[in-house]
Amino acid sequence: MPIYEFDCYECGEPFEKMVSFSEANIAPACPKCNSRDTHKLISKVSFFGASQPDSSSSTGSSCGSGGGFS
Repeated sequence: MPIYEFDCYECGEPFEKMVSFSEANIAPACPKCNSRDTHKLISKVSFFGASQPDSSSSTGSSCGSGGGFS
C-alpha cells in the first residue's frame, strides 16, 4: 500500500496515511481533529526524473544526460 500525504482544511495539520489503491480517492479523517475535510497533496516523489534547475549534468556518468527524458 502506498503512503499518501494529506492536509486538513479544518486545522491545517499535514499528515501521512497508508491507503490502499481502492481507497486512494476517499478523504481520510485528520488524526488531530478528526475532520474529514482533508485533501491529498502532491508529493515531491511524483516528479521523479525531472531535472533540477540548479543541478549540473557534467558528472561524467555513462548513464545518460543527467535525468529527464529524451
